[in-house]
Amino acid sequence: MPSGNRSLLACPVCREDLKPEPDRRQLRCPAGHRFDAARQGYFNLLTGAGTKFQADSADMVQARAEFLAAGHYGPLAACVAELAAAAGDHPVIVDAGAGTGYYLSEAADALKASATVALDISKYALRRAAKALPEGYALVWDVWRRLPLADAAADAVLNVFAPRNPAEFRRVLRTGGVLIVVTPLPGHLREIRSLGGLLEIGSEKEERVANSLGSGFTFDIGRHVEYTMELSRSDVRNAALMGPSAHHLKPERLEASLDAVSFPLKVSAAFGVQRFQASGPDKA
Repeated sequence: MPSGNRSLLACPVCREDLKPEPDRRQLRCPAGHRFDAARQGYFNLLTGAGTKFQADSADMVQARAEFLAAGHYGPLAACVAELAAAAGDHPVIVDAGAGTGYYLSEAADALKASATVALDISKYALRRAAKALPEGYALVWDVWRRLPLADAAADAVLNVFAPRNPAEFRRVLRTGGVLIVVTPLPGHLREIRSLGGLLEIGSEKEERVANSLGSGFTFDIGRHVEYTMELSRSDVRNAALMGPSAHHLKPERLEASLDAVSFPLKVSAAFGVQRFQASGPDKA
């Protein structure tokens, strides 16, 4: 739980404190709203019409889990944890768009986090996040909505290749807390971007991120994490299948493209990592 008397979770129905039962199989608020844990340990807090966004499928999550487990994005995870250390000792860390919980787990271990919350709309991803962070909370949620977190609950918010909700990020961060945003640079995966029709990466993305956050955040530091990976055929296939391109990618086209490539293949990894500080008064 957060240090001091800070609350952590907020009921998505009434906004009262949402707390676990002793066995952590149910979340309950004083008004009586209850949410049961799925067998795999995550909680689905979405109510009403759900979300309009297309969640990652089981196949996409499997591809991402295999790719990340191979350590290809380890240098990025280390940079995220290093920059998040500015949040202070034993921070409360929220990952908005957490996926399998890879970056959150790495940061939580490195910083000895006091609490973690993984938010994502994919139940398949959160099954893995709940396993990776058994003492944390893995919550099915749409980050474009008001987040199921108390005001000023978090010391750090991570946002890695995910949608951003600046007003809500600022509300749930304490003043002085940090927001870590990761975006791909134009050169990322350039050697395989044409395989199977991967989506192109726009230019000036980092500048757009800073401009989109508004007055509640002050830019602190930015880094580029760039290196070369040696990928096998299965690695390249997973890289293609684990991102948003997979929603429209044609498997037969991908396999035909892979047939023409010699492996292992040297592939560029290129990320922009930016740290922003929550400034001004805490939001309500």
